[in-house]
Amino acid sequence: MNELLHLSTRAFAGFLSNQLPRLGADWWKKKVVSSLSFQQQRLVEEKNVGDLRELDFAALVRIVDQNWFELSNTLRLPRDGRNWIKELQSIRNRWAHLSAQAVSAADRYRDADTLDRVLEMLEADSVLRKKVQGYKDAAIGEMSSPQANHQPSFTIAQSTSTAEPVKTAELKEGNQPLSLFQVGDVVRLRSSSEVLVPIIAIDATGNEVRYNVFHDGKIVSYYESQLQADAQPVADSRPQTVKDLHAFLASLMLLSPSSAKLFSLRSGRVQFVPYQYRPVIKLIRADRPRLLIADEVGVGKTIEAGLIIKELKARMGISSVLIICPKALVAERKWHLEMKRFDERFTALDGKTLRHCLQETDLEGEWPQQYEKAIVPFSLFDSNLLFGREGRTRRAKEGLLALDPPPKFDLVIVDEAHHLRNAQTFLHQGVRYFCENAEAVIFLSATPVQLGSEDLFTLLNMLRPDLIIDHASFNQMAAPNGPLNAAAGECRGAKEGWQQRASGHLMRAAETQWGRLFLRESPVFQSAFDLVNGENVKDVDRVSVTRTIEELYTFSSLINRTRRRDIGEFTTRTPETLNVPFSPSQQELHDKLLLVIAKILSITHQQQNVKFMMTTVRRQAASCLYGLKPLLSEILSGKLQDLEAGDVGDEEIQGIDSQVLSQIKSEIDEILSLADRLDPHDQKADKLLRVLREKSRMPNNKSLLFTTFRHTLSYLAGRCQNEGFRFGVIHGGIADEVRADLRSRFALDKECENAIDILLSSEVGCEGLDFQFCDLMVNYDLPWNPMRIEQRIGRIDRYGQKSESVAIVNLITPGTVDAEIYERCLLRIGVFNRSVGGSEEILGQITQELRTIEESFTLTPAQRESRLQQLADNSIRRIHEEQALEAKQAELFGLSVPNQSWQQQLEEAESFWLSPESLRETVKVFLATLLEPSGDYILGEKPLKTLRLNQQARGALLDNFRKRPRSNEPAWRQWESFLKGQVPNLAITFDQQTATDNREAVYLNVLHPLVRQAADTLGERDSMPIHLSVESKSMPIGTHPFAVYQWRKVGVKPDDSLVPVSTNPEIESNLLQLLPDATDGSLVTVDDSSLKQLLEKRHHLKWNQVRADHMAENRELVDHRIQSLAASQLARCKLLQDQLEAATNEKIVLMKARELASAQADGDRRMSELNLSAETADIHSRPVVFGTITVTQGAE
Repeated sequence: MNELLHLSTRAFAGFLSNQLPRLGADWWKKKVVSSLSFQQQRLVEEKNVGDLRELDFAALVRIVDQNWFELSNTLRLPRDGRNWIKELQSIRNRWAHLSAQAVSAADRYRDADTLDRVLEMLEADSVLRKKVQGYKDAAIGEMSSPQANHQPSFTIAQSTSTAEPVKTAELKEGNQPLSLFQVGDVVRLRSSSEVLVPIIAIDATGNEVRYNVFHDGKIVSYYESQLQADAQPVADSRPQTVKDLHAFLASLMLLSPSSAKLFSLRSGRVQFVPYQYRPVIKLIRADRPRLLIADEVGVGKTIEAGLIIKELKARMGISSVLIICPKALVAERKWHLEMKRFDERFTALDGKTLRHCLQETDLEGEWPQQYEKAIVPFSLFDSNLLFGREGRTRRAKEGLLALDPPPKFDLVIVDEAHHLRNAQTFLHQGVRYFCENAEAVIFLSATPVQLGSEDLFTLLNMLRPDLIIDHASFNQMAAPNGPLNAAAGECRGAKEGWQQRASGHLMRAAETQWGRLFLRESPVFQSAFDLVNGENVKDVDRVSVTRTIEELYTFSSLINRTRRRDIGEFTTRTPETLNVPFSPSQQELHDKLLLVIAKILSITHQQQNVKFMMTTVRRQAASCLYGLKPLLSEILSGKLQDLEAGDVGDEEIQGIDSQVLSQIKSEIDEILSLADRLDPHDQKADKLLRVLREKSRMPNNKSLLFTTFRHTLSYLAGRCQNEGFRFGVIHGGIADEVRADLRSRFALDKECENAIDILLSSEVGCEGLDFQFCDLMVNYDLPWNPMRIEQRIGRIDRYGQKSESVAIVNLITPGTVDAEIYERCLLRIGVFNRSVGGSEEILGQITQELRTIEESFTLTPAQRESRLQQLADNSIRRIHEEQALEAKQAELFGLSVPNQSWQQQLEEAESFWLSPESLRETVKVFLATLLEPSGDYILGEKPLKTLRLNQQARGALLDNFRKRPRSNEPAWRQWESFLKGQVPNLAITFDQQTATDNREAVYLNVLHPLVRQAADTLGERDSMPIHLSVESKSMPIGTHPFAVYQWRKVGVKPDDSLVPVSTNPEIESNLLQLLPDATDGSLVTVDDSSLKQLLEKRHHLKWNQVRADHMAENRELVDHRIQSLAASQLARCKLLQDQLEAATNEKIVLMKARELASAQADGDRRMSELNLSAETADIHSRPVVFGTITVTQGAE
């Protein structure tokens, strides 16, 4: 066959020499050289090839394939011809990588027949075609011989006994000692039981048998007394139950992650929200794990980041995670609290701790393990951090940029990443440094997805500097998305003539500059083009090609953009404003307060800290005058423990200097005196209590109240106490365990004795808590930040809210600055009626401007009104312009994927073997295997269960646990503590919602150490014999032999999968869908060796074809990536070199030199990895299940 392929080279060269010149003047460069792979192009250049006859068969077939569009349209070639060319490429690859096993006559005939069809299409000479026909005739003759027709037979018969013959060893004659082990056995060292070694030779001539084993890459001898049998499970010929099978397959899935299935599904103590898995799916399918999550405010970016952590932990075993975010989010413990929902523990680093980590990294060469999960605020990125302190002899070594080796995190997450927009800042350079040395990177920012957005370009350039090099490449990358989006729309709509129109759109995408360089060579693009141009395209294929085209969107793997309007409104928001004027005594206090504040600012010359504190006092007065006295008392005493970080802005909370306090003490005392004489009748609180009483009489009687100040919370708690309400209070000072308990009690039905009906909360108090069961929210006062308002409302207006509408009651006191901001700005923006969307940058600018207006005590009321009016007008205009521009440019990014498309992706990513029910049964089988089989260890019919283990059982599990690699994860430490302890019972659950509602219960998901123990133990066996039965009305009736193999694809895109094999094609195609519903079948006696031989032959045919295609696809993908990397690396390094030469500042020179060195090292490393992947592509397979499945019709 190889000779025929070689002879066919001339036919291909002749055909192309005749046809390609007709396709254009510069045909050699455009149609030949540009069609070749990177390595083929390099050979052409090195050997100065200028004639088609100098190219080999693989190159010529590739040229036909790459130019198929033009050739087929010009010559009217048969539509099936493209498939023949594709198949011929696989044939060439298969014959170029022959295994030791002979190729069957049937395979030889099929390969020659494909070659014959192609030669006929190319009108090759008759002499060559006769040789091919002779080869085909010889193969047919071989197949028709009696020996070729012989197939191994097998018999299946019902058995009435489970007894099996007992095997007895044959004793050796003579005086030589009998060897305990045989050549090929795998044994353990007695001195190091974790070491497994294979026996390769036996010397039984001495007093004790001596074994040669292969250990640490060399042959070593051990006496028999130094070895012990491997206690690991081996192949068991005893028929297993279907529960054993399910647990075994689940274990294999847990140990071998598939790119098609998600492991983070239902992994955190959070509500299951389907759209939040979109970024996870994108990340695991991308060529590099780097993603910008640009979701709008309120969609749940933090939860999406948590899901990504769990997914990467299950797939890649990541352990080190660095979160970089604004200082306010650190102070509010936002990330700390949200990550606790995923059973992750993070440490917030201050300047001293961060410097300690840098010193340890400098000394030890790696980041200290104690802080491998860290949160670092933006504010710490300064000159000292990057370059070291001035005046030190070891200055260069102290800086972050000088560390060698650099700190390497498995995952870096940057929240509010739009703050990195300025490339000249220390923050930008420091974050870029961490990202360059990280395995995976996630940016979170509600950045508008627009071509003109400098923020978007900067973020993508930091994420993928190898891909987004400059603005030109950024714009070129977007060019194919318009035609691709149009093609996908045609396929989705399926209107008359859709195929022709979709084909035209694909051609236009391929003709763009980016398309010519990167798209048209892609196997995915070629597959889509072929299917669109096929005949009688079925609906299932049309849906499939739509998905394929969507995967070609150039930014799809880089950006996730979920907007509220994409996922629909969860409920209707019904806002209500309750205006409550001051009473005369309250008005007197408020007016006097404003005069005193003006006097204080005059005395202190408007010092920033005093100004900030006075703003806080004025806001407290607008919130609740009855909380004013304790706040002023704290100011005088210099103790501000009841002010929460984030409640009063992003500044660091500091007291006022004692000297300044002495100057303003008399003014504050005057206010305190007025506060003491306040009328106890509070109309604002009374109106609130009336709202709460009305709500308490409704079927859903839950009310959630927000206020910015703890003093207001304390005051309202007293009023609720006097009313006899069942209420709770949460703020930043409440312990996490108490917060979780209050949330659980708040979720209880009103009939429950322990339930609470009202929750009084601050923003910080509610971090990490969801209240979709509550449909009334009261704003007792309002933050100036629209994002904080959205976050408040988002606690109840969220996925899973059962009410059709949620009520939002805003209590406003006319005459206060807060009332003006509310009426003239916040209401007009529309934040209370709907999610305003917009970017975090715009909303942040609104907040900053509001604070500037509010803190400007010199503005007259008319000036303040005018400024607020202008701000509202500008904000509304900017938000609308941004949304309109993004909608206009949506097709340029290809991010507007219909809901049903990504929901279908999520459904396909689910796996029965990873479901809570499957995990539960797997753990049960494991416990029965390791412990007493008849024991009942998991008790309870409800989702909340009890794991009961006596001391002996816990000891056995502890021994098994200690065989696994140690982990510092909290769940692992807690599990080990339980196994070592004296308490026999442990509250557990496999259900996500139950874990969310019961924080004290241990959540047994795919990452829990007990589940991992089960998978490690049950998945170690070689293979499993099984006899099954299943009811089906569509499958062929009868008993069918089958096998399941585990395939591990090695190459640039590694993957693991379970592959079914059966003697019946229908059973083979549907076996994995039948197994979950199968039951234990009748025990049958099978001619095991014949059955396995037959199934193995069928498997080899399947494996051989897929392996050849995989190796060819891997080579094509590697060539494509090498070509892309070489071009982008050259441009990237040239740009950095130009910037370095133009720099004059010493620090900029150092940064650019480091960036250039990092870019060169990154390019070299990735090029080396690609070259290695090109040569090592393979499919490793092993049989894991052999057996029979009996299909019955089932009851009607």
